[in-house]
Amino acid sequence: MAQQPTGQAETQGGFGWPVEQFSLDNGLRVVVSEDRTSPIAAVNLWYNVGSRHESAGKHGFAHLFEHLMFQGSSQVGKTEHFNILQAVGGGAVNATTSADRTNYFQTVPSAALPTALWLEADRMGSLALTQENLDNQREVVKNERRQRYDNVPYGRWHEILLTLAYPEGHPYHYSTMGSMAELDGAAQSDFTSFYESYYSPDNAVLTVVGDTDAEQVRKLAQQYFGGLPARPRPAQRSVDPLPLRLDGPKRLVLTESVPLPRLFLGFRGTRFGYPGSAEEEVLATVLGRGRGARLFTELVTRRELAQAEGAFLAAWQFAWHESLLSGFATPRDGVDPEELEAAYFEVCERAMEDLPTDAELDRARSLLAADWARELSAVGSRADQLGRHAVLFDDAAAIRDRLPEILAVTAQEVREAAERVFAPENRVTLEYRVAGADEADGEAAAGAGVSSTADANAAADGQAPAAGGTAGEAADAGGSAAATTEGN
Repeated sequence: MAQQPTGQAETQGGFGWPVEQFSLDNGLRVVVSEDRTSPIAAVNLWYNVGSRHESAGKHGFAHLFEHLMFQGSSQVGKTEHFNILQAVGGGAVNATTSADRTNYFQTVPSAALPTALWLEADRMGSLALTQENLDNQREVVKNERRQRYDNVPYGRWHEILLTLAYPEGHPYHYSTMGSMAELDGAAQSDFTSFYESYYSPDNAVLTVVGDTDAEQVRKLAQQYFGGLPARPRPAQRSVDPLPLRLDGPKRLVLTESVPLPRLFLGFRGTRFGYPGSAEEEVLATVLGRGRGARLFTELVTRRELAQAEGAFLAAWQFAWHESLLSGFATPRDGVDPEELEAAYFEVCERAMEDLPTDAELDRARSLLAADWARELSAVGSRADQLGRHAVLFDDAAAIRDRLPEILAVTAQEVREAAERVFAPENRVTLEYRVAGADEADGEAAAGAGVSSTADANAAADGQAPAAGGTAGEAADAGGSAAATTEGN
């Protein structure tokens, strides 16, 4: 009989599928959620390792391993991981890295579940960390950086915003892309040590969702993963909690070859899953999401200051330390960016006084509930969320609390979140100006704290901008305005 979220869904937080959990003797945690709707199964492996685990001089290791894990293992040749899964009808084969974790995932016909688990176990236990693979994938990562960060307009905004929002030495100070110089300077033994420290069964959660059951998965997990040993990990450095608010406001101006001026704005927020984070998510939706949000209504429709964009504010959902909210806005032709920035903050500050209306709350709840329904509609993303909750809350069944927590947020709690987030000292601004747009204005601004691309490079490397730049404004951020690109 198919397991579907029908009658139970409302009483189980919108998640009506069964959730079973167990652990192997080597520490591997396993989550199984049966769903016989279709003859497919999603396999998702969350490793508790991200850029926050990287030590000084080794930034970018976690992301590099996202690539290296597809380069072969003791029984699988280079790039054959994809070929084997495709041969059995598998799809959605990929991996992602964030500040907090790295996950690997695929969806296969349920008859091919043993193959998928065997592949994951083989690379967990015997990755091919050859010099050739390291050299090749370092070049791949460099090219990815050029394509996504260095050679596209505004490509480094989140990397620079991180340096504005987090102090040097904080685990979130650097983006997951890391430092190309540090990757080049690392020895093969450095990468081997990182792999042996973090890619072990006792540092992972295996989630299987779909046309299977806990009994079958237990047998397969024991068969393929049971012989892999647990391994010691280096002690995580102690990180003092950051203050509730930034010591700002902070501001950095870059003049680069971009098509239009643009503002990126950030605010310190609550870590995901902690009291206050759901309220901030609703707040960001009320103010920043879509054409019905306050920022769009005020900046685009009413005052005609900004171009029509749908990502004026969103929460990043960092999970292990204080998080961020951020947004971006592009001024219309002839509009001074400083006027747009002032108007943006005016809308935010009004949220500290004005309760959201019933209609605004209903709209936010509907949008977030629809997001959650879409997330749970596919076995792959459902498996990812179960793995996420198992890692972050030590209980995959905590997934049932996610939607009720959001739907329970009140208007007063949204206003309290606004008071916390939008305090004047709790803001950072990164302004992009168009190179060559106005030479005279550019020269005048340079004496007033406008930084160059070189200053941005210094900020992203954790250094203070050059003289004339905003030295105290080089801190840290990482994620996306429209969506959480580096969140969990």
